[in-house]
Amino acid sequence: MTSPLDLADIAPSVDALFAEWDRPDSPGCTVAVIRDGRTIYQKGFGMANLEYGIPNSPNTIYHVASISKQFTAFAVQLLAADGKISLDDDVRKFVPELHDNGCSMTLRHLIHHTSGLRDQWNLLGLAGWRSGDVITEEDILRVTWRQMELNFETGSEFCYSNTGYTLLGLIVKRVSGASLRLFCQERIFGPLGMTSTHFHDDNTEIVKDRAYSYSRNPSGTFQSFPLQYANVGATSLFTTLEDMALWDRNFDSPKVGDTALLAEMHKGGVLNNGVELDYASGLINGRYRGLRTVGHDGADAGFRTAYRRFPDQRVAVMVFANLSSFEPNLLVQRVADLFLGDVMDPIAEGETDSPTAPAEFPVSQDDLRQYLGDYYSHELGVIYSISEVEGELRMEFPKGVAILQPVGADAFNAHPIGVMTFEREQGSISGFRLDNGRVRRLLFEVWRH
Repeated sequence: MTSPLDLADIAPSVDALFAEWDRPDSPGCTVAVIRDGRTIYQKGFGMANLEYGIPNSPNTIYHVASISKQFTAFAVQLLAADGKISLDDDVRKFVPELHDNGCSMTLRHLIHHTSGLRDQWNLLGLAGWRSGDVITEEDILRVTWRQMELNFETGSEFCYSNTGYTLLGLIVKRVSGASLRLFCQERIFGPLGMTSTHFHDDNTEIVKDRAYSYSRNPSGTFQSFPLQYANVGATSLFTTLEDMALWDRNFDSPKVGDTALLAEMHKGGVLNNGVELDYASGLINGRYRGLRTVGHDGADAGFRTAYRRFPDQRVAVMVFANLSSFEPNLLVQRVADLFLGDVMDPIAEGETDSPTAPAEFPVSQDDLRQYLGDYYSHELGVIYSISEVEGELRMEFPKGVAILQPVGADAFNAHPIGVMTFEREQGSISGFRLDNGRVRRLLFEVWRH
């Protein structure tokens, strides 16, 4: 492992990894490396705000997206340590509005993404919401309460669900009597001295020194990629590198929570069949080049974030970026290579598989016309309309138009929203089920005018 004497030699190599963004006309990132609880490298690259020419710096405040989840899980673990809840409590004990699917769904299931709950962002996207829309906790809960089915039997599979973490934030509020923001301020951020950190539950709030969100135009220039979330639990933590260094230190030298609680934070979930998961409490247990890792990534609008700990070496690397094309996980690995390469396994020659498009399935024009019409989802409250245009099936949905490509009997690929499988009653089309990864078998029925 690199000695302190080598840091001066390594720093230029780290700088070089981020040189392409280190310009006054580009969004960029902030980067930190921590060893033994002490920050040994931190720097900002590019701009936090292009409109006013404000550069990124180690104290720039970032929306860190799903890195937020470990703090929500920690809040739940604190309530469990207080004896106010059990992780084996049924979710409906605290959230009776959630539809009862006839099987127990516990807080552990929410924490480990094994609940079967459909993902809130996918559902809202299918209902017509856009990333620039103001999305409140109430908006998310409203679409969640409408869901009558799960993606799968609770506990039988892992499928990442932001919905579960929004519900955990709600449970913290209902059990403690304080918002997740206030609870974390009193129990986590305040005691650790994280003075620039909060759960951003008010999208109109002004936050000094914050980074703004950007993406690239097709022409290659940058454009604003606004984020207007007013919801917390799954996302919306605002923090800095310097504050995250205090959080990182708490894993090795607990000031908030004890060793038992921190051990519980690192326990992976277990499926009904006994298979153990890498996903723990907002933390993912993994390995990189032979070394044990713990961390999480995040992506919302143009924000791209990664936080990775190498616990056996007491080293952590963070990259917070404000450009949607950024790949922070890859850059975290490249930074780690520089600092820990001498204790890592050689880089393996990996194979990459290119995704292939679904094969086309021949369907006659007469057969295509049987799918025409309007279809209504009771769980989203929206209508999707299928029409024939120049020999193709086109589906209008709240965010645009999709061309339907036949991929099987009664099955169509509806890029970019998912795969549709039509259902029949007595031979006639009665509706279809939509699958798009984190939402499965969402029912749309023929709309009867």
